[in-house]
Amino acid sequence: MKENKQNTNKSVHQPAHYTQGKIECIDAIESATMGLIGITAVCVANVIKYVWRFALKNGIEDLDKADYYLQKLRTLVRDSTLKDE
Repeated sequence: MKENKQNTNKSVHQPAHYTQGKIECIDAIESATMGLIGITAVCVANVIKYVWRFALKNGIEDLDKADYYLQKLRTLVRDSTLKDE
């Protein structure tokens, strides 16, 4: 029973598809989104997450998801820039 709990804990807290080398995706996301707020931070985080894991999890589907969030981010930034003009 203890081994099963350890496996579950590792799959929740350190899944293989979120660790590349010595860096976990969550740590990269934390650094990349410092100073960002709201949906902008969410979009940046999701782009990183889906690109980070694509080769180890869902392949092209994850790249499509990353593209969705990148397009959303591009629209947010573009709209924000237009409002400032």
